[in-house]
Amino acid sequence: MSATAAAEVRPRQTALGPVARAGERATERLEVSFEFSPPRTPEAEESLWQAIRRLEPLHPSFVSVTYGAGGSTRERTHRTVKRILEETRLTPAAHLTCVGASREEVDEVVRDYWRAGVRHIVALRGDPPGQIGGAYQPRADGYNNATELARAIRAIAPFEISVGLYPQVHPESPSIEHDIEVLKAKIDAGATRAITQFFFDVDAFLRFRDKADAAGVRIPILPGIMPVSNFRGLQRMAGPCGIALPAWLGTLFEGLDEDADTRRLIACSVAAEMCAKLEEEGFRAFHFYTLNRADLVYAICRVLGVRGVQTEAAQ
Repeated sequence: MSATAAAEVRPRQTALGPVARAGERATERLEVSFEFSPPRTPEAEESLWQAIRRLEPLHPSFVSVTYGAGGSTRERTHRTVKRILEETRLTPAAHLTCVGASREEVDEVVRDYWRAGVRHIVALRGDPPGQIGGAYQPRADGYNNATELARAIRAIAPFEISVGLYPQVHPESPSIEHDIEVLKAKIDAGATRAITQFFFDVDAFLRFRDKADAAGVRIPILPGIMPVSNFRGLQRMAGPCGIALPAWLGTLFEGLDEDADTRRLIACSVAAEMCAKLEEEGFRAFHFYTLNRADLVYAICRVLGVRGVQTEAAQ
């Protein structure tokens, strides 16, 4: 946080909402949200619903369901979102991308979600089928980017609209400043919240936050937290997205290929420490990429003081 912000007596409004002074922990409950992916097999569906039921008592502000590259999971995403609506008390947010569909097809998906009772969409440009991080080629009759998609969603119904951002520069962007201008265009189009891609360099993220604040960004920015215990798998995910992994993170996992228990403890510790540092900087909400597993995310939430309401029998 800048010296000016730290010196203020009262919290101010910035891209993350009300901000506590540096080093000051607010007393209100942290907000958490979780991302899930639609299952591909009956076994994966069982694992997904075990994760959902495990995390549901933590009362997340919302849970999002992803949309595969090129819209490859469209029907499975719809089914998962609708089941969450029908069988849980959770508030689902449906991911939606521009890839592989015409404007008319995308608009019909949006209308279908509204009719089903969904009120929150995560509007993303998306990746080409099977090419995460690959070159994007919009359809001639489709939406060109997430800004156009957000504007179309807003024109159809008053959805809550979350959009994505890269705090360490989008792979196709020339600069952070350009990314911030794109974010502002999304806000003008109707975005009400931004969720970051996962990151591990907290200082770089805070520099992005300060630049966004100085540029006039006023919607909440949710840090995306990825608690991963498999460093090689993390490298495979991060590479195509252009996400830099700090050397210290790789060092923590060295020599632990056959020690899954220690890797999980390290993953929990790293994520909890990141959240604690961000909380000291005024952030009161975190978005967790669960990878359809609940164990690490549940433990991190417990460390952060996020707990479900006790039942009468447990009191």
